[in-house]
Amino acid sequence: MSNTPTRELVTIDGVNVVLQRDQSPMINGGVLEMAEALRLFNIFDPKFQPSNLNLADGKPLRLYDGKTVKVDLSKRSKEDMGFWHRNIDAHEIIFCVKGALDWETEMGERTVRPGDMLFIPRGIAHRSKLSAESADENVLLELKISEPVTYVAENK
Repeated sequence: MSNTPTRELVTIDGVNVVLQRDQSPMINGGVLEMAEALRLFNIFDPKFQPSNLNLADGKPLRLYDGKTVKVDLSKRSKEDMGFWHRNIDAHEIIFCVKGALDWETEMGERTVRPGDMLFIPRGIAHRSKLSAESADENVLLELKISEPVTYVAENK
């Protein structure tokens, strides 16, 4: 690590404050408590096996649980979701990591592929189905967000 000056962006209420540091923030006295807060794990590790891998009505595996946001790991391999699901309490954001699935909703059908993100508004009925592009293991990360969410990205 060098001691050359570096820039740091500190975001305060959505606005970046730019600081110049004389050294990297990694140069410090070490982490004395809560080192486990910086957690790295691999969602493909066999220990992270949700019950929905082989069961159409199985549940995703909850990875993080917060007051307004929950993060679930979903893996589907053999069966379509044979029932409709409706989240009254939260919006869902589905990130496709591996494979592909068709999502039927009251608002239309979409196929999610690796790198895709699907937003399903709170209260909209939906279900997933295998698609022609599905893999032996289709892996999704699902965010459930109970607070209002506004789309702010520009269409490119």
